[in-house]
Order: sequence, then C-alpha cells, then structure tokens
Amino acid sequence: MIRKTLLATLVLFVFAVTTVLGAPSAPAKPPADSQLQTSAVSAVLMDENGTLLFEKDAHKRLPPASVTKIMTLLLAVEAIEQGRINLVDDVYTSETAWRQGGSQIWLEPGEKMTVKDLLSAIAVVSANDAAVALMEHIYGSEQSAVEAMNNRAESLGLADTHFNNVNGLPTTDHYMSAYDAALIAKEAVTHPLYMDMCGIKETWLRDGKNWLVNTNKLLWWYKGGDGLKTGWTEEAKYCFVGTAKRDGLRLISSVFATPEPRSHLRESMKLLDWGFANFAAVPIVNQGTVVERLKVNKGIEKEIQLVAAQDLNLIVSKGQSKNLQKKIVADSSVNAPITEGQKCGELVVIKDGQEVGKVNLIAEKSIPKAGLIRIFQTMITNLFTVFN
Repeated sequence: MIRKTLLATLVLFVFAVTTVLGAPSAPAKPPADSQLQTSAVSAVLMDENGTLLFEKDAHKRLPPASVTKIMTLLLAVEAIEQGRINLVDDVYTSETAWRQGGSQIWLEPGEKMTVKDLLSAIAVVSANDAAVALMEHIYGSEQSAVEAMNNRAESLGLADTHFNNVNGLPTTDHYMSAYDAALIAKEAVTHPLYMDMCGIKETWLRDGKNWLVNTNKLLWWYKGGDGLKTGWTEEAKYCFVGTAKRDGLRLISSVFATPEPRSHLRESMKLLDWGFANFAAVPIVNQGTVVERLKVNKGIEKEIQLVAAQDLNLIVSKGQSKNLQKKIVADSSVNAPITEGQKCGELVVIKDGQEVGKVNLIAEKSIPKAGLIRIFQTMITNLFTVFN
C-alpha cells in the first residue's frame, strides 16, 4: 500500500511540475548560419550544468599558463571549507616560493602573509609566488600539492588535464583542455568564497603599500561578469576562463591560445554574447522547495520532507520548446537517525533519454532515532493497520 501511494505521489508530482512549467524546453543548437567563429585555437561555451553549447577543438591538450590556478584556488577554497586552514592563518614564505618568476607580489623569504591575502593575490593578479606559498602551507610541499591537484582533476572526470606545478609557469607534462578548464569552472562557481575572491576588482596588500588590480577586465567591461582567471606565457599565448550570469542564466567560456593581447577577453565576450543571445534559463526548482516525502523507519517522526539542496535552472534555446521529464531517485523509506541536510535522493531532469540536470534532495530537518518502546508501539500500530 505504501509503495503504491509513493508511486502515485511521484506520478502526480511529475505531471504537476511539467504542467506548471509549461513544458520547458531543452538545449538545442541554433541554426547553422548563426554559429560563431573564434580566433582561439581551442574554445568552449557551456552552462553551469555542463551543457556544451559551442566547442572548437575542445579536448585539445594545450599549455594553460595561469589558468592552472583555477584548480589551485579550488583546492585552497575547499581546504578552508573543510576547516583545514582559516582565512586568518599566517603563512610564511619559503625559498621555493620566493624564487618563482612571472606575475608575483614579490614575497621575501620568511615574509608573513595571511591566507586571505595570498588568496586575493592569486585571484586578482595571478601571483605565482603566492600560489606556491599557499599550497606549501596547505600540503607541506609543492609536489604534494601537485599530486592533490591531479587527484582532484581525476575526481572531476578530466581526461585531458595534467599538472606539474601549481601556478602554470612553463614546464614539461603540464597541460589542460578548454573543456576541462570549463568543467573546473563549473565546480568553482558553486563555492561562494571562490567567487568572492575572483570578483575582487582591486585590493591593497601590506597595509596599503601595494595596490592590486584584477587582470580579468570582464569585471568592468561585461554585464554579469564575475570571474574567473586569465593566463599568458609565450608558449600558451593568451588564455582565459570566464563566467557571467544574466537573468538566472550562468554561462562559462573557456578560450585557449588566442593570438594577441586582450584577444582572450575579446573572444570570451564574443562567446558569451552569442550564448546570451541564443539561450535562456528555465527554473526547474528553487532551493528549499519541498519535492518529496519519505517514510522514516525507527524515528521519532514517521515522515521526512525532502527539499532541493540548491536552485536548478536548465538552459533552453530561445524560440524552441520540447518536453523534459523529471524523475525522483530515492528509496521508499529512510532509516533514522537523519541529519538535517543529509542527502536522501535526487531530482533528475531527462531529455531524449539523457540526463541534462539534477539536484540533490536533502532532509529538511533532523529526526533522531526512537527508543525501543516507541519502535515497538509503531510496529504494533502498523500491524493493526495492515489487518484493518
């Protein structure tokens, strides 16, 4: 009886959501004559769900220059979120960090700087010395940090990325693809601290002695632009992974090896303009919305509400409309104790048999495990319910 009720609820939910949304449409390519051209050797445009909207040699392995630091920043931010380090922690500069060339904030051996200041220096002016100092502080050595970066790349499913240092200075066996860089950015935009750091236009270091201005000019030039990272070396040429959000639609552009100064910014804006002109975001569910209810086994309450862990928006081609299917993936019941925020299922959106988006369904509140007497009473009640 419970399974039948759950199934009926699921069917009604799917029907209701589809009706309310007015049959939202799925991503589709615009007409061929609207396809854009780019001077980048490799380029990608995707939305925040990972939907690929445009590509040019997307999986070509190329030197990434300082775009490398999108992974460096990700690991640093995750270390803060995990409580392994704090923004106010002091970091002391090593001889190795001091020796780094290229873009830097001229750290001196033994100089003390906070984690927050080093993060700012990496995000704003792509400081190579700050990147090494911070990663040594977190992992003990640059070599251990590089290993962690490669492990994180593997966990993200990056097939065309390998790191050999933490800052992107020219070295052997160090490469990324535009597609992989966009996937790192897709993960990065889910971390508020990451976006706060990348969104800093200008800041001061050393008690106002050094003024830093962000190398990402899209923060000034482009409506909705709020990240992420520029890069340049003679070998890599001009690279950029950028993101912008307008009217609920977040797009990620990744361009590698553009030919001349600022061309990486120009080509990125071209991709973003094309994306915003041809696509729009359709809201599927808002964070905190109750999506499902599950039976609770051995808990002090009999039922738990599952809510969306975050907003879910899907990208659609303007002027096109196709049905999406929505499926709840969850067991029919969950065992107590349950912790608030605990993942108990997923809301998955499917188009043409392929998953195009999903959001975790989490417990709305905590439910402790019931005592033996309460569990026994529930068993007796359920037994009489079955016979009645």
